[in-house]
Amino acid sequence: MSDVLIVGAGPAGAVAGIVLARAGARVRIVDRATFPRDKLCGDTVNPGTMAHLTRLGLSAEIERRGVRIDGMCVTGERGVAIVGRYPHGLTGRAIVRRDLDWLLLQHAAAAGCEIETGCAVRRAIVVERGGARMVTGAIVGVNGAERALEARVTIAADGRRSTIAFGLGLARHPVQPRRWAIGAYYEDILPGLRSSFGEMHVRRGRYIGVAPVPGGCTNVCLVTPLHRGDGAFADPAALLARELARDPRLRDRFADARLVAPPVVLGPLAVDGDGAALDGLLLAGDAAGFIDPMTGDGLRFAVRGGELAAHAALRALEHGWTGVADQLALKRRREFGGKWRFNRVLRALVASPRAVAAAARGARLAPGALRAVIARAGDCDVACA
Repeated sequence: MSDVLIVGAGPAGAVAGIVLARAGARVRIVDRATFPRDKLCGDTVNPGTMAHLTRLGLSAEIERRGVRIDGMCVTGERGVAIVGRYPHGLTGRAIVRRDLDWLLLQHAAAAGCEIETGCAVRRAIVVERGGARMVTGAIVGVNGAERALEARVTIAADGRRSTIAFGLGLARHPVQPRRWAIGAYYEDILPGLRSSFGEMHVRRGRYIGVAPVPGGCTNVCLVTPLHRGDGAFADPAALLARELARDPRLRDRFADARLVAPPVVLGPLAVDGDGAALDGLLLAGDAAGFIDPMTGDGLRFAVRGGELAAHAALRALEHGWTGVADQLALKRRREFGGKWRFNRVLRALVASPRAVAAAARGARLAPGALRAVIARAGDCDVACA
């Protein structure tokens, strides 16, 4: 039996495993995918996330291999553009998730985690103890055969379609918002306003993120309300091409661009997490709740969330489960609550082109306000703490 079974080998699961294994816990990480594997993402690691990774001793290779990101460029309709540099010389990195996740998983293996990929979790193991339900591991399936993996603590870090969280009724897709992401990599695009800046192009009801990644490619991610009848699922490449071709700021830059690989569609994005209500189980990463983060901080929620779940697991291993889930929920609210509210405001801005234009005028009149927004978006307060 392991001390901790972690379901999901993405950033949240890998970081949780690293922290736990360094503390002496026996950790097993399982994932249905075989790594390295591709993952739809904006591919940007903002300064706050880099600070967490540096503190954990995990940033050196990411800094070496990633493209430096110096700030953000936000554009609206009618030619509105706001460009801001991260303060205090702080920078982020852009690195393809395939490479980032593989680097973190290698750190987990080096820390002593036992890792099993290509292993799909079917369901949690739930038992009755003292009149209450408790999770004691998970059932996994490989090549049609099932087996039990038991552990004193199980951490569900298996993403926004978490088999564990959804299977136990601890997560759901809300009615609103219902947005989908379509992501792809392009070659041969022309430079934007700043070659080392992340870009967010806000349009009526949707936005397009653009970021340079290693190897000379560019990540493009469209987030928009979609329905099954929209045709995006049948031909996402055509939808992306239409969006880029009709955008005055992007059409010339992408006129001769070539897709590196077929686009990926992901959605609905939002997940409401109720928090683990069962002893023996903790949630981390997107399994604990997710909504499309416009400012590239999804990875901070994963990295720091995995670390918080690891500390909660250590408390449970040492002192039992009393109060552990409540303490973790409180720490998550304190850590992420302000940024969740900040992102909700920005998402409301997406729906109002007038608000974007007003923000641009305000930024020209009060550049200090712009610098504060850019710093907040990049979690620079975390980096400076």
